[in-house]
Amino acid sequence: MNKNNLFLLVFTSVLLVISFPKCDQPLFAWISLIPLLYALEGKSAYQNFSWGWVCGFLFHIGLIYWIVVVTTTYGNMIYPLGILVMFLLAGYLGLFFGLTFALSRFIEQKTTFNSTLTIPFIWVTMEYIKSFLFSGFPWESLGYSQYRLLPLIQCADLTGVYGISFLIVYVNVTLYLLLRGIPSKKIPYKEITFGVLIISAALLYGRWRLIDIKNITESSFSMRVGLIQGNIDQAIKWDLDFRKEAIEIHQQLSLKALKDKSRLIIWPEASTPFYFQSEVDYQTLIFDIIKGTDAYLLLGTPSYQSVNGRVRHANSAFLLSPAKKILGKYDKMHLVPYGEYVPLERFFPFIHKMVEGIGNFYPGDELSLLSLPEASFGVLICYEIIFPDLTRRFVKKGAQFLVNITNDAWFGKTSAPYQHLSMITFRAVENRRFIARAANTGISALIDATGEIKSSSTLFTKALITGTIALVSIPTLYSNYGDIFAIVSTVISALLLFYSITRKFIPKLRRYVV
Repeated sequence: MNKNNLFLLVFTSVLLVISFPKCDQPLFAWISLIPLLYALEGKSAYQNFSWGWVCGFLFHIGLIYWIVVVTTTYGNMIYPLGILVMFLLAGYLGLFFGLTFALSRFIEQKTTFNSTLTIPFIWVTMEYIKSFLFSGFPWESLGYSQYRLLPLIQCADLTGVYGISFLIVYVNVTLYLLLRGIPSKKIPYKEITFGVLIISAALLYGRWRLIDIKNITESSFSMRVGLIQGNIDQAIKWDLDFRKEAIEIHQQLSLKALKDKSRLIIWPEASTPFYFQSEVDYQTLIFDIIKGTDAYLLLGTPSYQSVNGRVRHANSAFLLSPAKKILGKYDKMHLVPYGEYVPLERFFPFIHKMVEGIGNFYPGDELSLLSLPEASFGVLICYEIIFPDLTRRFVKKGAQFLVNITNDAWFGKTSAPYQHLSMITFRAVENRRFIARAANTGISALIDATGEIKSSSTLFTKALITGTIALVSIPTLYSNYGDIFAIVSTVISALLLFYSITRKFIPKLRRYVV
């Protein structure tokens, strides 16, 4: 690889990184792949894979550098090992880049299809596979870079985030073909026309949908909520001597929320640094906050139950009533690998010794809604809300709004909390539901059914956010049928690959049949 090509790979990586939070320059995503496409020009499928992998590797180092902070500062891993973990994850994610461009080049070499047909569909296919392979890590798919461009992202209620990724990749490839064609006057008119049509259709649909959703939500029943951001330092969070102070911090903020007429008060993930279900004295303190009011309290806490003589721990959310009753409980279903549990632990017992603080949680086995007199809602704990299909299953079951409770203190002051929030906005659009998000150290936020962040907190401050959410039941194609667009893209990619492999055998087969 010469210096010019390496520069092009780095250039693409930089453009991609600055498209996402914290930089938040989404327009760069629409030209980000052009330098890479120049570098891959005329190269073999193998070279496309290896150079695509390098580009994906570099991009993901810039995107998920915060893995080092998580593993070393809070996981007590030695610094070189933390860097190695980041490199391994970035290398794994880079494989999807490499496969995208290798398969595309292979198909183009065997057929007459050009890259505007191959690359966008294969890109979506890779993003979709990445979302569930090895428990899934769909962190910041390309479409998420556009989370602030509300007119554009409204079509996510049809296609999910994958539709936005498709548009970005298609435009990148078309612009590349245009730039390559200008000197020889080979302008890709068909590709440009189709690109203009699909972008225009997306924007027109978005403008209409923004007005439509606003009218629906304004005429819907609404409810006030209070989001509590206690800003409890992770270093002292589980200190036995700090328990009462932690409760008092959340209590003071909750009393302010009650003065603001909040119907539902939401505490973050693991906001009680003890087992709420068995600590009677602390239970009384917490129940007394809403006693005699008409407000309800949702809190995050570890929990446990005995199953066949074995104690199983869970990361849970409890809904409390002013009548001092526990109305419902949800156990986190999608746990963080190597954070809340060790996959295939019996084969990797040494990992617990390498990283302190890995939980030994069991996943919940029931997608349960919690209910207020006004409406039912779904709770997604931390990492769960980056999984589109899990979120839509709550909505399909009847959730009229969504709650995300999280503790993003692990990320420190990196870009990760901002990236996490950017993905959540798409869950609101896909399902046309308001989302209330309470985060221990931030970013707490209220997000409406168009994906607009109505209010948000700053990182590492005590904060209270109060506001109104609409209780709506707006059906969407995505809520009802899920990742249809991604599945169709995967089928198209498979057919293109199958055709390119079997194409040379088709004439022989015809002669044999005849």
